[in-house]
Amino acid sequence: MSEVETAASRLTNSDMRKISELVYAKSGIALRDSKRAMVMARLQKRLRQGGFATFADYLKHLKRDQSGTELTAVLDAITTNHTSFFREADHFHFLANRVVPALLTRRASRPIAGWSAACSTGDEAYSIAITLLDRVPIAQHDRIRLLASDLSRQAIQTARIGVYPMGRVAHLPQATLRRHFERGIGEQEGLVRLKRSVRRLIDFRELNLIEVTSLRATFDFIFCRNVMIYFDCEARQRVVGMLERHLTPGGYLFLSHSEGLSEIKHGLRWCVPGVYRRAGP
Repeated sequence: MSEVETAASRLTNSDMRKISELVYAKSGIALRDSKRAMVMARLQKRLRQGGFATFADYLKHLKRDQSGTELTAVLDAITTNHTSFFREADHFHFLANRVVPALLTRRASRPIAGWSAACSTGDEAYSIAITLLDRVPIAQHDRIRLLASDLSRQAIQTARIGVYPMGRVAHLPQATLRRHFERGIGEQEGLVRLKRSVRRLIDFRELNLIEVTSLRATFDFIFCRNVMIYFDCEARQRVVGMLERHLTPGGYLFLSHSEGLSEIKHGLRWCVPGVYRRAGP
């Protein structure tokens, strides 16, 4: 191991505190000291690429970078993008069997609008799109409007492309794979791509939930799963309030099964594990 690598491996208490403060200020993510090993492992690559001898040197560079490019790279490295197609499948059954039928009874001129608010590399957003395509009559597919967003620029870039290793979708039914995916051939063998009929439904954007105040739109349902666990109570309150404002009356908020709103002030009604509804028709 070189002297640079040895020095770069030392993350002092002061370094950890400063990194935590930067990440929290930008994203609302609370990096507890228990995450020190993860922070060190994920940022060492940035140090090596930039030729920085220590985390302290890297932090000086981070503060001088007025473009925000390096801070974006830090957030990309720190944020966990673990996801999968149809993760927590009962939520997609609820969407298909409870939410969609009610939306189809509305005037055909009204869109069916959804938001995947922490879409990571796109698996969740595409799972939502597939669910809607399979449940909404073909003649009404043009009513579907989906927004998908994430803090990570790198994750959004992957999501927009919509190409994944075959192993990522191996658990899906063959009928789903035939209807909604294209198999790669030649140099693309071993990969799959979402068909254009799926990709065209989703507007992927890089958004920071902590900074969103108004998107000038409301949604019939919002998925914001496996995000709240990274926030402290203050950040959770702020994000939940923002999400609630973006729900149409009667709209649904989907959290993960491991998340709840017990410490949060809100006007949502619990429906089933991880699903809440705004008052309305």
